[in-house]
Amino acid sequence: MSDLLSVSDLHVSYGQIEALKGVSLRVAEGEVVAILGSNGAGKTTLMRSLSGLLRAKSGSITYDNEELVGRRADLIVRKGIAQSPEGRRVFGTLTVEENLDLGAYTRPISETAGSRAEVYSTFPKLQERRSQLAGTLSGGEQQMLAIGRALMTKPRLLLLDEPSLGLAPLIVKDIFTKLRTIAETGVTILVVEQNARMALKLADRGYVLEVGRMALEDSAANLLASSQVQEAYLGKG
Repeated sequence: MSDLLSVSDLHVSYGQIEALKGVSLRVAEGEVVAILGSNGAGKTTLMRSLSGLLRAKSGSITYDNEELVGRRADLIVRKGIAQSPEGRRVFGTLTVEENLDLGAYTRPISETAGSRAEVYSTFPKLQERRSQLAGTLSGGEQQMLAIGRALMTKPRLLLLDEPSLGLAPLIVKDIFTKLRTIAETGVTILVVEQNARMALKLADRGYVLEVGRMALEDSAANLLASSQVQEAYLGKG
């Protein structure tokens, strides 16, 4: 498989504070790749950099053989990269359907209804709630909506930032089952996640990000079996 995304020696700073210190990674077409790390490791900074919401100080982000550093965020979406952000960030005063339609703003209007139908097929609960204000949904339903909104762009690469955050274990299991279904349609997925066990069960490969640097890279199976990863991120069970 050829690489769809390649990040090389990426440095990103907030003022004088360097959040990413030479990060490199790759994601092949059709892969699911997980990035693990504790709070403050730089995971969200990485995702925001890939989306064009933060500008890199130096380094390269290559997507489909095109350099993305310096590109506007809306143009990156049009290239086929969509992000479901940490904290979901749905528009609470708009309905479920209105939130989804906003996600399709880069697509021809003629494709909106078809894309929405695909999202409803993946997340039937959203169809049931389509006329409900997003702010009144449960946390799990809002997470489904955030992912669905990203899928409305018809992405080749889906960026997921902490999809399990604040959700009950049964809801997390359901969300990750849906993510596997999405991956099976051919969408490439890069997921940042503190729930390391769930992320590695979903992923083909994984990276461990520590204080702005990549500390480990391996297959998901090897990371799950790693005593270092178990001690730091998996706990007992």
